[in-house]
Amino acid sequence: MELKVKDFESALQSLEDIVARLEAGDLALDRALELFEEGVKLSRYCSAKLDEAERKVEILAKNPEGEMEATPFEEAPEA
Repeated sequence: MELKVKDFESALQSLEDIVARLEAGDLALDRALELFEEGVKLSRYCSAKLDEAERKVEILAKNPEGEMEATPFEEAPEA
């Protein structure tokens, strides 16, 4: 199953929708497992995006002397 999200916000909304459907408890087991698997992938995607944003903030926040300045950020290759 391939993720079809464009950005963090849409991934998070999709994850929230999946959680609501799973919590309702009215799904067949096979469908619930499919949604759970998709939810795990969305959760990992969101976590990676948050980690990337955190690294960018840290890079922008301080230089080696502890002063605030912007420093170029090298993005890690997508897996």
